[in-house]
Amino acid sequence: MSEEHERPQGEQSEPETPTSDDQESSGASSAFSGVEEASISALQAAMSDGELTARRLVERYLERIIALDQYGPTLRSVIETNPDALTIADELDRERAERGPRSPLHGIPILLKDNIATADAMETTAGSLALVGARPSCDAFVAKRLREAGAILLGKANMSEWANFRSSHSSSGWSARGGQARNPYSLDRTPCGSSSGSASAVAASLCAASLGTETDGSILCPAAMNGVVGIKPTVGLTSRAGVVPIAHSQDTVGVFGRTVTDAAALLGAITGVDPDDPMTQESAGKSHTDYTQFLDADALKGARIGIPRKVYFGYSEKADAVAEAAIATLKALGAEVIDPADIPTAEQMSSSEFELEVLYYEFKADLDAYLAALGPEAQVHSLAEVIAFNEAHAGEEMPYFKQELMERSQAKGPLTEEAYLKARAECVRLSRAEGIDAVMDQYQLDALFMPTTGPAWKIDLIAGDPGGGGGASQPAAQAGYPAISVPAGQTFGLPIGVTFMGRAFSEPRLIALAYAFEQATHARRAPHYLNETP
Repeated sequence: MSEEHERPQGEQSEPETPTSDDQESSGASSAFSGVEEASISALQAAMSDGELTARRLVERYLERIIALDQYGPTLRSVIETNPDALTIADELDRERAERGPRSPLHGIPILLKDNIATADAMETTAGSLALVGARPSCDAFVAKRLREAGAILLGKANMSEWANFRSSHSSSGWSARGGQARNPYSLDRTPCGSSSGSASAVAASLCAASLGTETDGSILCPAAMNGVVGIKPTVGLTSRAGVVPIAHSQDTVGVFGRTVTDAAALLGAITGVDPDDPMTQESAGKSHTDYTQFLDADALKGARIGIPRKVYFGYSEKADAVAEAAIATLKALGAEVIDPADIPTAEQMSSSEFELEVLYYEFKADLDAYLAALGPEAQVHSLAEVIAFNEAHAGEEMPYFKQELMERSQAKGPLTEEAYLKARAECVRLSRAEGIDAVMDQYQLDALFMPTTGPAWKIDLIAGDPGGGGGASQPAAQAGYPAISVPAGQTFGLPIGVTFMGRAFSEPRLIALAYAFEQATHARRAPHYLNETP
């Protein structure tokens, strides 16, 4: 597909953009006023009260996808919608009437990042033309869990192609299948990546919530720049089986919601030990199927919050200003703020090449394993074949940037090589025992707190994303620990988020803290769809 979406034959005009004033057609007396900014609990209540059906809910989101994603602002956050969504909704409506809802997600439309496999009429391509037609034989574990909960898989979200592990000159949110995804707050700005579409679609109310994945920053950054909540779980809390990989030591499936409550509700639905992902064995006895039980508006009272200033402050004065105001809020809510509480190894992690070395090795090994399991209809069955496909289809796949990261990965040997083993050991040492664990032990912290990243930069397909900058994701990414980004304010109309970060499987505590902050600030604002930043 070219950079611009092709319009259906015969279309002459753009549909009107739905607004929060749109009334549902279920009856003139209905109290339900529309899906824009609607929470999962509000949608569930409307369905329980008979004011809304799952079918009508799917129809409303599909209408918004047409009006906002394919036309109008043209967000390009959704690669495809599920042609069976309405049929599934009808079945769930009948089930609700006969037996009641399966879970709080019964009849709720959810988007999945396009690297999460579904064994249905939809593609699973990681944004690449190379995987078109390669139908997975079964759902990813997390997709299966959502279906079991009664959620409706509404479609696949656009993403940075191959989860942004193709070129160091890439533009976040661009894929050959979906084109350049855009930020709903200012259309000239990046939605960040690689879970770009998953975050921007939630911000624009094109779905109730969504799944994304993170290796390093691919949930936290899009959440912050699109003004939504993003939970990057502990590696092993959610299964990666059926997910197009980058690196097994850091990959994790996480969630986006417009509120902490919605994100917590979605997270609980996708946890569980999966024999096809050995890492999930570590979550046995440490995971929960309901994270909304930990929501606590008073959680910051007496909480010990550390502020790691080295590396994670100072790269953006706009982000710093929002974070400083947020720190004042933490204190006002009764938190004991230890400032500074620097991660001892922050500068070493920031300047080290160990993480990238690990990703090179694991990308080749993990992707080769994933592709080898695809059926004969797949166009590629190895990283080497992906590289060759891109070269053969350079006009479509590489019009703006190349694939040097893939080529460097292909040049690596097996995971038994000393260079890989040393790099991984160093990542673990720097991020865990001598990093996050060290500072949290020293000050007896409940969480670390910092700006997630700076404001969204301008999209530049020619030069790619700007280098340098900063962000909060690296320590938790290398350690495999959890982090949550929550909206904290805006600058020039662009969202700024803050991150709560903690030890392995500390999601309950982080969710409580993030919820308390959210309820005190209500910092999220609906997007403006401006053509450019004022």
